[in-house]
Amino acid sequence: MRITKFLIGIWIAVAVYAIFSFLGGPKSLTAYNFLLSERDNQFGNINDLRNINEELERTRNSLLFDQETIMVHARNMGYGQEDERFVRIVGLGNINPIPATTGNVYKAQQPDFIPVKNIIIAAICIGLLVFIFLLMLEFIESRSRL
Repeated sequence: MRITKFLIGIWIAVAVYAIFSFLGGPKSLTAYNFLLSERDNQFGNINDLRNINEELERTRNSLLFDQETIMVHARNMGYGQEDERFVRIVGLGNINPIPATTGNVYKAQQPDFIPVKNIIIAAICIGLLVFIFLLMLEFIESRSRL
């Protein structure tokens, strides 16, 4: 019966290690689900960047091929045609060009998990507790037989 108690304690420790590793370890389901959500965030960020790229491409094409757009941007920057006269108004500050949004920097987060060292310690402690509990039961049974 003593060997069975040793084996039960060892098998419970192995089972606890396997369950904790499967549910909360570095390669567990929770870490996998977290990485899936990070992947979705990355895909969303890529879609936003794709939309910004399309908008910037339209602006570039309009600046390359549309004379009226070029004239509007040139006037916003302070340029004019040769036959135009400018009146300078002091105190209004500089007119900033139209800002181009380039997107946001997205940094992936590290997944939260239980370190393997902690899982091993918890498994050994639970295995020892079960072993001590079974040893105490045997000690109580042996006392009651006397």
